[in-house]
Amino acid sequence: MSDAAKFDRQPKDKKKPRRGIQSVGIGMRVLSAVAGMRGPSALSAIARSAELSPSQTHRYISSLMGAGMVKQTTGTGLYDLDSGAIRIGLAALSRIDVFSSADRFLRTLAEQTRRSCLLAVWGDAGPTIVRWYPGSPPVITVLGVGSVLPLLRSATGRIFHAFGDREEMDRQVRILGTSDPSSIPTDCESGREIIRRTLSTSLSGDLIPGLRAVSAPAFDLQGRLVLVATLVATNSFPTSGDAAARRELLETCRVLTESLGGTWPTEHTPKARARRGNKGEG
Repeated sequence: MSDAAKFDRQPKDKKKPRRGIQSVGIGMRVLSAVAGMRGPSALSAIARSAELSPSQTHRYISSLMGAGMVKQTTGTGLYDLDSGAIRIGLAALSRIDVFSSADRFLRTLAEQTRRSCLLAVWGDAGPTIVRWYPGSPPVITVLGVGSVLPLLRSATGRIFHAFGDREEMDRQVRILGTSDPSSIPTDCESGREIIRRTLSTSLSGDLIPGLRAVSAPAFDLQGRLVLVATLVATNSFPTSGDAAARRELLETCRVLTESLGGTWPTEHTPKARARRGNKGEG
């Protein structure tokens, strides 16, 4: 056989999908369906989520129960995760590096939107920038890693105000009321609720003239705000692209939240709000 003939055949072999054990894959679907429920659930609900028949689902659940992954609640007959699955989940969570995960997603976000992106956490002095991903063209600003942003005059700070520990955030506002009352907007509380509904906020020129910023949160397993991502644009970026940038940011924060074991608050998404509106009209 000629070298050319060998070359023609090899790619076809390499393109064959990796074969696995189908029953294992289906079993993981069932386990994922149980994990995705809000609590102990009926067999029929788990079957619908796994897209299997109830009888097929029952066979896999029986095997998962034998492995200590699923348990059946005495009295109600509902199914939930057992200690085996919980141990695996905790082991996986202990190996998650929040900043490593964020680096991967936000670096891609900056490349896709071409806008500069910053990552902030709550520090001793307030919202603190801990990562900066330059866009194209990069933003020239005095802000950088280590900079502390104002709580209510920056998009990043307003996300912390909306989703951070409420008692601490209210304490910070009281401090501002004494030291810098002009920094507190008149619509402070209503603005907080709007941000909680839309999961994002944007400001233009409020902190630094000529800069527009849009921010969104990422949550951990317990639903706590763990970090805030912000896209920054100069006047060289047309405002017509701001809506698309916001959507990209929200999608990135959703995926990042889920990668950290958290649950994205889907009840606030546009589709969910539309469903609630339709129900109200009926």
